Amino acid sequence: MDKIWIVLQSEFLRRVRTRAFLLTTLLAPILLLAIALLPALIGYLGGRDASRHLAVVDSTGVLLARMQERAPATLHLEAVTLPPDSLQAAVLQGRYDGYLILPAALVEGDVAAELYVEKSLGLSFQSQVERLINRAVRDVRLERLQVPPELVAALRAEVPLRQYRLSETGTEADGTVFFSIIGYLMGFIIYGATLAYGSLVMQGVIEEKSSRVIELIVSSVRPFQLLMGKVLGIGAMGLVQFVLWGLLLVAGTMAAGPIIAHFLDPQQLNLPANASTQELLQAANITLPPIDPLLIVWFVLFFLGGYLMYSSLFAAVGSAVEQQQDAQSLMLPLMLLIVIPILFITYVIENPGAPLSVGLSLFPFFSPILMIVRIAIGSAALWEAVLAYLLLVAGFLGAIWISARIYRIGILSYGQKPSLRELLRWIRA
Repeated sequence: MDKIWIVLQSEFLRRVRTRAFLLTTLLAPILLLAIALLPALIGYLGGRDASRHLAVVDSTGVLLARMQERAPATLHLEAVTLPPDSLQAAVLQGRYDGYLILPAALVEGDVAAELYVEKSLGLSFQSQVERLINRAVRDVRLERLQVPPELVAALRAEVPLRQYRLSETGTEADGTVFFSIIGYLMGFIIYGATLAYGSLVMQGVIEEKSSRVIELIVSSVRPFQLLMGKVLGIGAMGLVQFVLWGLLLVAGTMAAGPIIAHFLDPQQLNLPANASTQELLQAANITLPPIDPLLIVWFVLFFLGGYLMYSSLFAAVGSAVEQQQDAQSLMLPLMLLIVIPILFITYVIENPGAPLSVGLSLFPFFSPILMIVRIAIGSAALWEAVLAYLLLVAGFLGAIWISARIYRIGILSYGQKPSLRELLRWIRA
């Protein structure tokens, strides 16, 4: 253990003292947050800034006025009586973004509305115009049927659904959507960190082997001690980063409420302009429950288990080759094992209690990503989380045993890249 500790300290301190460690620790959460929020923010800002001007030929005489009442400020609908060729010329000259034809028989449903544009204005814009037309047609049809306004209002009323979670201590607001997002982010963080740190272990082994430094090291340290020291040292570095990221995650959830409330319009929610953050979130049916500290603990534990298992296998791959390019074929099975749970992460979020989700989340190679998703959502029982972690630990012990058998021979083997059959022979040796 003394020699393992010496290697661990060396690997840990050598990497923690670099600028790269500080930059990745500070910038990784910001980059992840930007990737998650930037598309939504761009869409929000784009929806606010983009204005469209449509010429409308309303042969019904009743639809355009209703559409203008409900159109947002960024959509200007102008009534025109020009012939099609003049409208086409106006659009091509840039006077209008397009023109809309509302045939007289549209209210009866015998024909379709027609929108002509020079270039695509986007699917969201097309859906927006379609919704305006449908609502206007529906209103006219209801009026012609002399349906009382009270009945129309009653039919259009939407009843909100608030979901609560039962526990032995009582009930609490259920944050399934919120925790689904948290679980999704946690799964991707573990995926990226396992891949990144495992690659660091492999690259370190390849560099030491290609420079022949490894021959000096193993004269004082047994290969297994060296392998464990490298894996645990880089793992300790990752643990420090994960603890810091976990604290930032908790702080971020505490600030999420005011940030979301900033983008909510009190007028649309029938609230006064000085409404509080809590009132805005409640009116919008948005629940941001606090993160259970136990979730952070499971997050760290499954990261450590997944990292230890995969990094030991990455080290074995690095010991079997002399150059980074030669490791690609041997890395393919490992990459598949890491990528497969990402392919199932959406299924697990939508069906956390399905037998397939439970089975995949218990499988050691998939549990670091999928079980933490189920734990975050709240669908995993305590015994399932414990069983998954015990299986993960067993998987690590099996992986480190296999890796050590390959590592002890591979680090001193030079020349041709070993085949799969030769690797199996090293394991049995």
